[in-house]
Amino acid sequence: MTTPPTVSGSAPGAATRPGGTARTAGASAGRGGTTAAAGHPAAGRPAVRPVERPRRLRSTPALRSLVSEHRIHPRELVLPMFVKEGASEPVALGSMPGVVQHTMDSLRRAAAEAAEAGIGGLMLFGVPTVRDAVGTAATDPDGILNAGLRALVEEVGDELVVMSDLCLDEFTDHGHCGVLDGAGRVDNDATLVRYQDMALAQAATGAHMLGLSGMMDGQVAAVREVLDREGHTDTSVLAYSAKYASAFYGPFRDAVESQLQGDRRTYQMDPANRREGLREATLDLAEGADVVMVKPAMSYLDVLADVAEVSPVPVAAYQVSGEYAMIEAAAAHGWIDRRRAIEESVLGIRRAGADFVLTYWATELAGWLR
Repeated sequence: MTTPPTVSGSAPGAATRPGGTARTAGASAGRGGTTAAAGHPAAGRPAVRPVERPRRLRSTPALRSLVSEHRIHPRELVLPMFVKEGASEPVALGSMPGVVQHTMDSLRRAAAEAAEAGIGGLMLFGVPTVRDAVGTAATDPDGILNAGLRALVEEVGDELVVMSDLCLDEFTDHGHCGVLDGAGRVDNDATLVRYQDMALAQAATGAHMLGLSGMMDGQVAAVREVLDREGHTDTSVLAYSAKYASAFYGPFRDAVESQLQGDRRTYQMDPANRREGLREATLDLAEGADVVMVKPAMSYLDVLADVAEVSPVPVAAYQVSGEYAMIEAAAAHGWIDRRRAIEESVLGIRRAGADFVLTYWATELAGWLR
C-alpha cells in the first residue's frame, strides 16, 4: 500500500531544519515537481502527485482531436426548409434570423447550396394560402408541399435524401395535426385515413422519406400498410416517435403560419414523461418505422439516449426552432460565442445518441466542418 504524502510532521527520509522543523523531500515542488515560488499555494507543502492525469490527453490540439469520442460529419445533418405558396421572394422570419419561407426558385437554390455543402438531407414543410377543416391542400398533387417535393427531387434527389413532413397542421384552418370530431377533439382514426392519403401523394412526388410528425396512435402502421399496398415499398418512414408538447416550437409556428388555438397536449407527449418516450419509440419500431426520432432535442437528451440504446434502426433528433432562436438571440447580444454554441449544441445531440440531426444550421455548420 502506498504511503500517502505527509502534510505535517516528519516523514521518512525528511531532513531536519534548524529549529527542529522537518522538510519532506519535494515539499517545495508544485504540480509536476517544479519548485513553488514564495506565496504560491503549494509553497512549503509536500507535492501532491496524482496517480491519474487525464489532462495529458488534453494538452495539445492534436491529442484532443485524436481521442475525441464523437464528431459531427456534414452527412449527419438535415436541413428543415419552408416553401410558401404564392411568394414572389423569400420571406424572412423575424423569430428565426437567417431562416426564410422560400419561393420555389429560392428553394431550389438553397437545396443546391446544401448539396454543395455536403449535408445529408432536407426536410420540407409547406405553407399554403388556403386551409380547411381536413387539410385538403395536403393531398393536392399540385399543392405547395407536393410541388416543392417534386422540385427538390428534381434538383438534388440524386445527392440528398428528400424528406417530407407528413402532418396536417400546416393545412388545417384549426391548426391541429388531425381532423376534428363533432366535439372538437382530434379524431385519431379518421386522421389516419388522411395520413394514408398524404403518404401516397408524397410518395408520388419521389420523396425518399416521409416524416410522420402528427403523433397519432398507429400512424406508422397505417402509412406503411398503404405504401406497401400501392407499390411504394422503397419509400421509407421516419417516425416522430417521442414528440413532446414543448414550448420550444413557437418560432416554427410562425414559419408555417399556424392557425392553432389552444394546444396539442392530447396527442403530443407530456414533458415530464421519460419512460413514455421509450414506449412510443418501441411501438413505432414494431409498426415498421425505418427511423425513429426524438423532438425537441435539447431538453430531451435523456429520452434520446434511452431510445438510442435500444433502437435497432437509426435514431434522429430535431434541434427545433426555439433552440435555434435562443442561441441566435444570445449571440446577437454578444452573450455567447455563436459558432462555438452551435457546434457544441449539435455535438451534444450526437453524443446523446442521434445518428443524424435536423438543424436549421445544417448548411452553415457543414461549411465549417469541411
